[in-house]
Amino acid sequence: MFQSDLLKDKVILITGGGTGLGRAMGERFLGLGAKLAITGRREEVLQKTAFEMGSNGGEVFYTTCDIRDADQITEMVNRVEDHYGHIDVLVNNAAANFISPTERLSSRAVDAILNTVLHGSFYTTLEIGKRWIEQGRGGTMLNMVTVYAETGCGFLVPSSAAKAGVLALTRSLAVEWAKYGIRQVAIAPGSFPTDGAWSRLAPTPELAEGMVKRIPVGRVGNKEELNNLAAFLISDNAGFLNGEVITIDGGEWLKGAGVFNSLVDLNEEQWDEIAELTRNAK
Repeated sequence: MFQSDLLKDKVILITGGGTGLGRAMGERFLGLGAKLAITGRREEVLQKTAFEMGSNGGEVFYTTCDIRDADQITEMVNRVEDHYGHIDVLVNNAAANFISPTERLSSRAVDAILNTVLHGSFYTTLEIGKRWIEQGRGGTMLNMVTVYAETGCGFLVPSSAAKAGVLALTRSLAVEWAKYGIRQVAIAPGSFPTDGAWSRLAPTPELAEGMVKRIPVGRVGNKEELNNLAAFLISDNAGFLNGEVITIDGGEWLKGAGVFNSLVDLNEEQWDEIAELTRNAK
């Protein structure tokens, strides 16, 4: 689909880059000539991912970081810049999520989502944005949001609030930081099954089947479709795209806002079963 040098020598930092969609995007970026830095909380996962991706060609640097901690972000970015000299692209991909009736949530459960999704994305954006401004260099920030960031969604209220904040961050900084050559774009993915997220959001076969039935094209997305969109958005060919969020969901959100609103029909016993499955999910 693209020339093999589309992202040649661009240094791309991906939070949550060791697994799931973060890893999938990273593999695609490497194949298009990028140099990759991945970060996350689990060193063994990052090390394994970096080795596997690097064995196929391309340069991959990994470093641990808990993006809920602004000081750790500063140290992480220092390490990436020490290794590569600079960063060209930030992909705010790290996330946390699970389904639950809102009245069942504790403050700790709420913070687990907000601190990673909203605060972590904001802290990382600030750290790198300030450096780009000071260095007099531009860059691109790609934020991973959701199809319900604009509408809200029952049973995913902390995630809805956090992703809405990231979307507002994207659009606000698209105006404020454009003068520095810093571009903001976002992707709102629909259903793209990954081992971690899918086990928490669709822990039963019935829920998974129901999610697919909601999608007008009759299937879930595949990673290649998302990867190609991400590669285009961070490339120089998308230089006039700024502040936009691209939805890639097979038309799902058009069929009805709030992709988990149908869970209102579940009874307490079903919620207890889901809670147990979610706790046991890896």
